[in-house]
Amino acid sequence: MKVAVIGLGLIGGSLLRALAAHGHHVTGFDLAPQTRQAATALARAADVPQFADPSIRPIGIKGAWHVAGTVPAAVEDADVVVLAVPLPALPGVRAELAGFPGLITDVTSVKGPVRDLMAGDRFVGGHPMAGKESSGFLDSDPHLFDDCAWVLCLEPGTTDLADWHTLARLYTSIGARVVPATADDHDRAVARISHVPHLLAAALSNLLDGNPLAGALAAGSFRDGSRVAATRAELIAAMCGGNAPAVRDVLDDVLAELTGYGTVLRSDNPVAGLTPLLRRPGELRRAWPAAAVVPAEVDLDLDALLALGRAGGWVTRAEDRLFGLRPETDRNGS
Repeated sequence: MKVAVIGLGLIGGSLLRALAAHGHHVTGFDLAPQTRQAATALARAADVPQFADPSIRPIGIKGAWHVAGTVPAAVEDADVVVLAVPLPALPGVRAELAGFPGLITDVTSVKGPVRDLMAGDRFVGGHPMAGKESSGFLDSDPHLFDDCAWVLCLEPGTTDLADWHTLARLYTSIGARVVPATADDHDRAVARISHVPHLLAAALSNLLDGNPLAGALAAGSFRDGSRVAATRAELIAAMCGGNAPAVRDVLDDVLAELTGYGTVLRSDNPVAGLTPLLRRPGELRRAWPAAAVVPAEVDLDLDALLALGRAGGWVTRAEDRLFGLRPETDRNGS
């Protein structure tokens, strides 16, 4: 398949490399000349057996991807265009795609605003649940999407199922697990498991300010809880601000829960008070991710696919029928 990737940061760069590694014809573009130069240099070096970075060796033959100098040049003859730029940059890139007849998708972490922006285009929203606290093409990794959950949006009455199927085939071909969801379902879910956790990590990291002793003592719990605060502030702000309504709702719930803990800590017996409150969160965390899954097989049908996604299931192979897995606890799954 001929794919154009617009934006070669961590996600776009990793996708460029992963698609090339799996035999797709890929062209990339990035606004920054230094990024285009780095991507071009890496393409030329990809066939050197003893290249310094061992992760590059399996990329494939020399010239497995190309880097264009403009958006129009990158998308020429492409079957699929992947927009891998930040949410605020999407309107400008969309304007450069005027007249492009092929399928367009994206990788942004908020789906409702992108769905609205791309109304009228041949578009299917997407979001790979993969990343690092670092960013940029030099941090890209062709294995970033191995077994990652990749949301592909299905909007009743607007999504073309054939286009959705095309992308499901493409992303499962690089090892991702495709999760069907509406944009609104996606945005509510990622507010819980991505956007609010970024804000909590930022608040936790602020506890280091002016306290070098705390920094010296911080270990695993602090490291794991604060890791994503190292993400660029502009990226965190874009995803949380772009999903503000859902993030506000979830943040209010979390603040109410933390306030409840604070109330118990002011009681006469905080240990006895906290213990029952902490049992359910412990059970939920120990049960994640679902250890027991069962095979799922569904038709290319909007309702069936959305039911699979809402049950916590995903697609691993997209043929005439779609094959995947769902949690065993979902007794009503298809």
